[in-house]
Amino acid sequence: METFWGAVMVAIGALFMRWGRTRSDFVVYRLLVARSQMLWRDRVHGFYQVTGAMIAVVGVLFAVLG
Repeated sequence: METFWGAVMVAIGALFMRWGRTRSDFVVYRLLVARSQMLWRDRVHGFYQVTGAMIAVVGVLFAVLG
């Protein structure tokens, strides 16, 4: 079961990285960006790229070591 949840985390991390790189117009991403802009201002898309990479790495570790 840990492999499944690790794969889900990797997929979510990959989505965040893609949305951050393309500055997506997807509704969920726009809502997240709107909330995050208060703290991160114009660096919000880079924040989501880094966060997505971190989630993906943790997902891989969770799947492999879990």
